[in-house]
Amino acid sequence: MGIVKLATKRIGIAGFLHESNTFLAVATVRKNFEDASLTKGPAVLQRWTDSKHELGGFIEGAKQFGFMAIPIMATYAIPGGAITSETFDKLLDELEAEIVKNLPLDGLLLALHGATVSENFPDADGEISRRVRQIVGINTSIIATLDLHANVSAKMAAHTNATVIYRTNPHIDQQERGLEAASLMARTLTREITPVQALECPPMLINISSQYTQRAPAAHLYDDALEVMNWPGILSASVAMGFYYADVEEMGASFIAVAHNDAALATKAAKWMAHRAWKRRHSFTGKTFRPTEAVLKASQSAQTPVVLMDMGDNVGGGSAGDGTILLQELMQQGIPNALVVLYDPDTVKKCVAAGVRNELTLKIGAKTDHLHGTPVTITGRVRTISDGLFVETKVRHGGWGLNDQGVTAVIETADRHTIVVTSRRMAPLSLEQLLSLGVKPETKTILIVKGVIAPRAAYQPIAAEILLVDTPGSTSANPSNFIYHRRRNPLYPLEHHALYAPL
Repeated sequence: MGIVKLATKRIGIAGFLHESNTFLAVATVRKNFEDASLTKGPAVLQRWTDSKHELGGFIEGAKQFGFMAIPIMATYAIPGGAITSETFDKLLDELEAEIVKNLPLDGLLLALHGATVSENFPDADGEISRRVRQIVGINTSIIATLDLHANVSAKMAAHTNATVIYRTNPHIDQQERGLEAASLMARTLTREITPVQALECPPMLINISSQYTQRAPAAHLYDDALEVMNWPGILSASVAMGFYYADVEEMGASFIAVAHNDAALATKAAKWMAHRAWKRRHSFTGKTFRPTEAVLKASQSAQTPVVLMDMGDNVGGGSAGDGTILLQELMQQGIPNALVVLYDPDTVKKCVAAGVRNELTLKIGAKTDHLHGTPVTITGRVRTISDGLFVETKVRHGGWGLNDQGVTAVIETADRHTIVVTSRRMAPLSLEQLLSLGVKPETKTILIVKGVIAPRAAYQPIAAEILLVDTPGSTSANPSNFIYHRRRNPLYPLEHHALYAPL
């Protein structure tokens, strides 16, 4: 690939990632980014080298392909509400300043989410791409990575040379996609390739319950992408399943193909994938259980533990993580020996004040809003108080190694329920979240998990069965439960009369 030629090439490494749920009342602010990760300059390399994230893939790519990795700035926040205008503007200004400080650049590897929304820019990723392009110029290659749940816009595609999207859900291939982007960059710099990309957005949604990529129907989308990548002249092919908790014009599924110096070929490939998906659109509507039937089915299972995915309170989709609907249902049905993690800083403080081994009566959960049940009264013993720090060394959804759920308490009730309360929201992407507390999830009858597909990488090895439960809330499985103002219309299955022009 010409490593000697690449040795003098300066490639910027940058990232700005947030999955924004516009139906949440609580906005995302700067502190949310600082609490998760906000690094600049050399600190970017210290934070992300050897990580399973795409930023780690960028850095590893520099080593493999021999170009200079110039650390710019990287930040992300736990999924939440739209980013405030003030926060977005300030962070983007800082990113721009860091890029300017490191000019000239021969290329830029840019990690974005694709479903980032700010109060002033519904297509925040498109605005980031535009502003970055404005600084580095038209002749500098920008290769971007996106989350599988991106709502990809024409603006994002127009201001980047190539886009690579995760191909797994749970997202366990992020480092690989970062390496793929780095490879495309290296081949571009040696003039082996000239990437051009095409974006196709059929009028359809893919229900979140149908987005497990290891099984049909989602698996068929990636079979098609792999087939396209075997076409002569195609450099990369990607599927974005979309994020329907963000009310934006681009909401929905989309398809990207990158070809070598052939825009017509890229367009043909993107359209082919899109039409293949459109023909199977009826298969993407999803299968879920209601709370009452899910708890009953789980309690009757001969094998345990049974995982109940609390879809309406999916932290990975931006929800608060303090929903009590499934816990209430368990208590009403008299089912013992369950486990649930709840975001409840107030309860953590009371447990800390009481101290370990002491018993207290508490009202827990459902304190963020009125969408996810009501507070539940429990009496229990404080078993553990922890700093909430844990490390995941295996490949898991999200690619994060270091995790901080804040000061955390473990409460045990007379019914053998284990209630873990955290002072920071944390998506359930790692069993170390529990193991680090001395909790053994495999000994429980039922595990209530605040997610949908993402937690599978962690929980599937110990789960006897996984049930998707369509609980109400800010991440309800059914998109018809939300009132949209910006989205495309018609959009299947919200409008069954939606049409898509044939090839």
